[in-house]
Amino acid sequence: MPTTEDAAKPTYFPALAADRLDIALCRASATVARAGETHAAAQGLGVGQHLVLKMLDAVGACAQQTLSEELRIDRSVMVTLCDDLERSGYIRRERNPRDRRSYAVTLTDIGRKRLRSAESAVPAFLDDTFAALSPGERRQLTALLGKLLFPPATE
Repeated sequence: MPTTEDAAKPTYFPALAADRLDIALCRASATVARAGETHAAAQGLGVGQHLVLKMLDAVGACAQQTLSEELRIDRSVMVTLCDDLERSGYIRRERNPRDRRSYAVTLTDIGRKRLRSAESAVPAFLDDTFAALSPGERRQLTALLGKLLFPPATE
């Protein structure tokens, strides 16, 4: 008869994950996403907000639609993210002079400072989240995920 201690030990899922890479990857992704949201909440800056600030810092001002497409964030979610970031003074949205139907989003000095603060906590978060992997395994995982996300072009 199974004991309470036995019930706490996963028995089926490890076998399922070994058999179904897609399921293992989905569950691992969900686990990392939850950890990221928890970390972001502690920093006072959501994951999506952090990504928007990071991209603006890297590429400069760009259209809100470009942010949405590049970061793979739904357009309606991007509107909310930008509303919140603008209210906080981290970004500025102005009509795009090249296309009056769109907004040019610009990182403010306050936003840049906020990004630097959030970025300083990322290495510890990554170390905690991926503690089960050696540095070499982390590099390998990064390379493998890159192949899945950006497969080489076939002719």
